[in-house]
Amino acid sequence: MLSVFAPDGIAEIRSGDDLVAVLITALAGALQDGDIVVVTSKIVSKAEGRFLAATDREDAITAETVRLVASRTSPSGHVTRIVENRLGIVSAAAGVDASNVPHGTVLLLPVDPDASARALAAGLRASTGARIGVLISDTLGRAWREGQTDHAIGAGGVHVFEDLRGTTDAEGRPLAVTQPCVADELCGAADLVKGKATRRPVAVVRGRGDLVGDLDLPGARSIVRPAERDMFHLGADEAFAAGQASASP
Repeated sequence: MLSVFAPDGIAEIRSGDDLVAVLITALAGALQDGDIVVVTSKIVSKAEGRFLAATDREDAITAETVRLVASRTSPSGHVTRIVENRLGIVSAAAGVDASNVPHGTVLLLPVDPDASARALAAGLRASTGARIGVLISDTLGRAWREGQTDHAIGAGGVHVFEDLRGTTDAEGRPLAVTQPCVADELCGAADLVKGKATRRPVAVVRGRGDLVGDLDLPGARSIVRPAERDMFHLGADEAFAAGQASASP
């Protein structure tokens, strides 16, 4: 049976806070072998001091952008940029967050979310004696679909994929490409109990201990599709413009 719960009582995280100690206190001995702790990237970034003085969020987005995928201007004049950031993640605004941070600052994503997740997992294992996995989540949109959901951007001691290739379906037919990204699924499930404005930045997923493994497992960076296999490298308008430019004499 799968269960997901989120503890109350986690105070505002500040630069330099010991997140392992915060989690141990908040979970008050509730962690068990095989639990997967899903931690919102915002509190990891805050603990790591990823604040940036910025009077203009757009400048910070530009600085974090590796590649512009698409840009659209709304009738009100607001510009939305879908970009690839330095972590290889394609998202709106490069993961730069201006909510719930001191005035005149923005918050960047962790420098290395996989390393952060592994450090948290190692600390929780040492403190509890239980085999714990950690996922660091962030909210992302999806191509072709409205709305957002949480995805894994960091993983420590968790298999991010469940490889079903080579097995058979219920009718006995072989599965050739089926490889669910269980890390993203777990982060989405965790967001159902964490919420966006409830001050519950952490959730525990219980019942998938089969996905918990060694700390040196491939992290969430392995979820990002390499450029050579990216079939949607640009937005539609950008791809059309690029094609016109290349065809011009």
